[in-house]
Formats: sequence, C-alpha cells, structure tokens
Amino acid sequence: MNDEEIKRALRMKAFGYDTEEVVEEYAAAEEALTLVKRRVTKKNVPPDLAALKMLMEEETPCERMSDEELRRERERLIALLDKEENVEEKKEKRKPRSV
Repeated sequence: MNDEEIKRALRMKAFGYDTEEVVEEYAAAEEALTLVKRRVTKKNVPPDLAALKMLMEEETPCERMSDEELRRERERLIALLDKEENVEEKKEKRKPRSV
C-alpha cells in the first residue's frame, strides 16, 4: 500500500462511506456446491472523528510551510498536473476519429 492509498482510505474513514456486505450460503449437491441463498446488505459507515483528527493533523497548511517545502510542493503539483495532461492526451489520440 502506498501513501496515496493510505490517505484515500483515511479520508473514506474520516468522512464516512456506504458499502455492501454479501453473505452467500452454499449446499453440497452431487459432488458440487450450489448457491442456495445470497443476501446483500447495504451499510453506512459513519464518519470517524479520530480519523478526521488524524487527517487534519497530517495535512500541513501552507502558512506553516517553509519556503523550501513550498517549492517542493509546487514542483510535486506541477509534475502531477503534467502527468495527468499526458494521460489525457494519450486518451485523445486513441479515440477513433469520425469522418
């Protein structure tokens, strides 16, 4: 798990989310398992204050960043934007053109 995946999971827990729980029951019938019952339950996971606090503490406001930290963050964001633009350009090139 990389940092971005961890942050995404922390955000989900901090703000709450909806999920589905699937329970399946099987029975043995003639050397094979057969699905007898399947139950899907939708659940709402409420926001977690501890996760929200951790998320707020982890994010460094720009006012508290040093000049060097601001420069690194700027470069990181520019690189991220460039990467996304390249992905979008590749998608556009792959689209079939109508005549």
